[in-house]
Order: sequence, then structure tokens, then C-alpha cells
Amino acid sequence: MASAAAATAAAASIRERQTVALKRMLNFNVPHIKNSTGEPVWKVLIYDRFGQDIISPLLSVKELRDMGITLHLLLHSDRDPIPDVPAVYFVMPTEENIDRMCQDLRNQLYESYYLNFISAISRSKLEDIANAALAASAVTQVAKVFDQYLNFITLEDDMFVLCNQNKELVSYRAINRPDITDTEMETVMDTIVDSLFCFFVTLGAVPIIRCSRGTAAEMVAVKLDKKLRENLRDARNSLFTGDTLGAGQFSFQRPLLVLVDRNIDLATPLHHTWTYQALVHDVLDFHLNRVNLEESSGVENSPAGARPKRKNKKSYDLTPVDKFWQKHKGSPFPEVAESVQQELESYRAQEDEVKRLKSIMGLEGEDEGAISMLSDNTAKLTSAVSSLPELLEKKRLIDLHTNVATAVLEHIKARKLDVYFEYEEKIMSKTTLDKSLLDIISDPDAGTPEDKMRLFLIYYISTQQAPSEADLEQYKKALTDAGCNLNPLQYIKQWKAFTKMASAPASYGSTTTKPMGLLSRVMNTGSQFVMEGVKNLVLKQQNLPVTRILDNLMEMKSNPETDDYRYFDPKMLRGNDRN
Repeated sequence: MASAAAATAAAASIRERQTVALKRMLNFNVPHIKNSTGEPVWKVLIYDRFGQDIISPLLSVKELRDMGITLHLLLHSDRDPIPDVPAVYFVMPTEENIDRMCQDLRNQLYESYYLNFISAISRSKLEDIANAALAASAVTQVAKVFDQYLNFITLEDDMFVLCNQNKELVSYRAINRPDITDTEMETVMDTIVDSLFCFFVTLGAVPIIRCSRGTAAEMVAVKLDKKLRENLRDARNSLFTGDTLGAGQFSFQRPLLVLVDRNIDLATPLHHTWTYQALVHDVLDFHLNRVNLEESSGVENSPAGARPKRKNKKSYDLTPVDKFWQKHKGSPFPEVAESVQQELESYRAQEDEVKRLKSIMGLEGEDEGAISMLSDNTAKLTSAVSSLPELLEKKRLIDLHTNVATAVLEHIKARKLDVYFEYEEKIMSKTTLDKSLLDIISDPDAGTPEDKMRLFLIYYISTQQAPSEADLEQYKKALTDAGCNLNPLQYIKQWKAFTKMASAPASYGSTTTKPMGLLSRVMNTGSQFVMEGVKNLVLKQQNLPVTRILDNLMEMKSNPETDDYRYFDPKMLRGNDRN
């Protein structure tokens, strides 16, 4: 799938901008004033799965309630009429959704309807809604209809994804499968372009676009350039003028959108990782900033024939509000485990201080020393009590990260992920290997079949000289014996034969990791994390292909990797493709 890197000097992050846009929408498309006194207007929020995915990483249930949302319901669920409450809809303009909205109008479910579409709605579908409103005598109840241009999901201040629902439709596989038809390809490209267009409307800036030639990335760039150009040409209805831009309209700095084809670097997404966030994403069930864990219940003495206890499922949100996550998500895992332990010890010290003050407050006797001590400690206790909410929040975060890090650690130890990470780093940086690849593939205790296949694919992609047929057969046999599906290898073999990269595999720099010896003890006395046998690997800066490309284009350096990248500036009047 074509991936996008957008570098911009905009003051507000995309996360802030999308949050502001959502709050304005929930406030009946009137700017939301933070400190406005008085009760909000109580309302119902109706969304589809796409709308739910956009809102959930940005607004908590409490924030929705503060905005006056008493109920948030899925469009296609069974909903009871609430005739005296306005409803705010936030949905994709699909045929199915429009039909259901028309049905709501006919059934007179709500007092008034504020219809917000995630992407622009076509004229014909708008007419369908108008006809349904007329037929149901509900024209006056449809208060507002808005195109919101919010068809992307923001996960962090500077990171967004195109979609979560039906993401396989715009995946690498969807674009590269041999039997894809031209019509299907057009649909995939249009979906990607629509999301990128919405991103730049929300950002309030027109990008300069660079892309590699002869790839899906080029198709996206051409279509996006055309869409932006058409919008800018229509001065009356342009989305890039007026208050949508805020300070952006006076800014001379513009974002650079770099569209690259995933084929320039297939090894990195297969690579086993060693940082906290990447490990959570790789080994746990982590979607839209929420991680779902199964709590393993201890073996209990249950009567013979009794049903086994169901595992409890717990969900945790890992958001920018979580200071520990923000600070440590990019840290190597052993460092994270150590930090959790330090946080726990600091929390216990604060808790002990409150307990000590409490016991002193129960002092008896009238001697002066005790009274002066008491007045001094009253001030301390008052301060301690006022910091209790902060202390409780600290405890919640420590428990959360203890559970998440423990779950990650179980995977590392069970699958020897430290060994995989270190070995793959050596392959990618062309360092001498201290162990045979065949040994790791054949080791029944080292990883799952998928881990072994990922390792071998990285070796196959990164190696200058493809292994001989005899060697390849030996590897294939070992992979099959380990329970691997050989289809990915078949694809990579064909891909390598057809691409120019066969002669020059992607370079990953010559840096590597340094093992700091085994953490063969419990890290701290009484630590929750028994890191025995797990390598304490230190990360080195990697210069990945995408990083180099972005660096060359931002600095306008001449480099064979990027010299033939196409250049689009939608603000220029005529055909502006610079060779």
C-alpha cells in the first residue's frame, strides 16, 4: 500500500485540528467554546462504524458527555424513538446509510436532525434524503447537512491512518494481487485519495506532492493533485480559504506529502521489534490506541467435570494523555520494565508517607512538642490529601503498564523475540552472523511458524546473492517442518525476480545493536518483571529507506534514490509535473 509521510510546520497538530472539528460538529457545527457556562444542549449521537473509529481515539465518553451527548448509538442498531431530543449523525455517505437515515426520518425518531457526512455526499444521494424528508413531512426537522471531510483516523499528534473498517480493501495485498481489475484498482486509488484529501482539508494546507514513478503511489499523486486543483479552481466553494485555515492562510510554509510504494522497503514491516509501542502493536491485540488483554487465570482446584473458568478480557487505552506511554513508547523494552518498577517504588514511597502522617495525626498527650509537630503535619497531610487524585491516577497507570508489559514479556520469553530482533538487525545491516539461520528455523523453542517465516523473508529480501536452489530447498524443508506456509516465500521470490531491487537490495545503514550482556537476574529486588535470559539490547539509530527518501526531498539533495521522483504543486496554474 502506498504510504504517506507529511511534514508540516502547522502550529496545531492534526490531532488537535481533528478534535476541534469533531467538537464543532457535536456543537451543531458552531465553534465550541471551552469555558462556556451553563448546561450543554442534550443530544443523541448516531454514527456508523467508520464514524466510531474516527471519534473513539480522540474523544472519551466523559468528553462526549461534557458536549451534551447522552447516548451514542450505531446507525444500524435497533433504536427507540426519542422525539424531544436532537440527533447528530456522523456517517459515511453510503447507499445503505442513506436508506437508514431516510427510514429514521419516516419514523420520526428525533426532534431534529443534524446530518454530518464523513466524506462529501453526492448530489443524487442528497436528493434522496430531500425526497424522504418531503415524503415524511420532516423538511423543517432536518436542521443542517454538512460534509465534514474527516475521513481519516488520527492516532497521535503527528500520525494518522486511512481507515480501520475494510482496511484489507486498500492494503498492500489488494493493490499487488495479480487478478485485480482496472475498476477495482480505480476504487482503491479513489478511497486512498479521498482520505488524503480530507486530511489536508482538516490541516488547512495545500501540500507539495512528491512520488516515485511507475507505481501505485504515482496513481494516487496524480488523482490527489487533480482533486486539489479542482477544489482550488472553484474559488467560491474552495475548502482551502476562509476560516478553515485559521492562521494557515498567512503561512508561507507548506507541507510536503511524500508518497512511496511499500515495495521500496518490504523488510521493515516484517522485522521483529524491540521498542515498547512496536512490540505492543506486534504481539498484542492493539487497534486504534486500545490494547485488549486476556487475563490468564491461575490454576484453581475445581471439581472434576466442572467447566473451565472463562478468561477475563481487559481493555486499556494507550493515549497521549498517558504520560508514561508518551515518555516510554519509543524506549527499548528492558528500559520500560525498569521504569515501571521505579514508578511503582516512587508510588509506594508516597503512599507510605500518607500512612505515616495519618498515624501521627492520632497522637495523644498534651506536650508542646507533640502539638507543634501536629500543626506541622496537618499542613503536610492537607498537601498529601490534595495530591490523592494525582496519586490514584499514577497507581492506575502503573497497574495498566505492569499488565501490558507483563503480557509483552511473556511473548518475548515464549518466542525468543530478543534473539529474532538481534539476528534480523545483523542481517539488515550486513553484519557477520554468529549463528546459522537454519539453526534458528529448526529450533522448536524459537518462535511461531510466522516468526520463522518473517526471519527468512528478511534474509531473502536483504541478501545481495539469492541462495542457490539446493540451499533454498533445504530452507524450504526446514520451514515446512516448522509448520510454515510457503506462499509468502513464493510471492517474495517472484517479486524479487521482477523488480530492479533484485540487483540492489534496500540499504539499511551499517548500524547494529549492542547486547549489554544478559539480564540474568531479577532486575530489582522484588521486581515484577523476571527478565532472566532476555537480552538487554541497546537500540542504534537506523537509516531506513523511507527516512533517507524524506531527508533527500526535504533538503532537496540530489540522490539517485529520489532524482526521478515526480513533483506536483496543485497551486500552480498549468500542468506542473517537473521531470
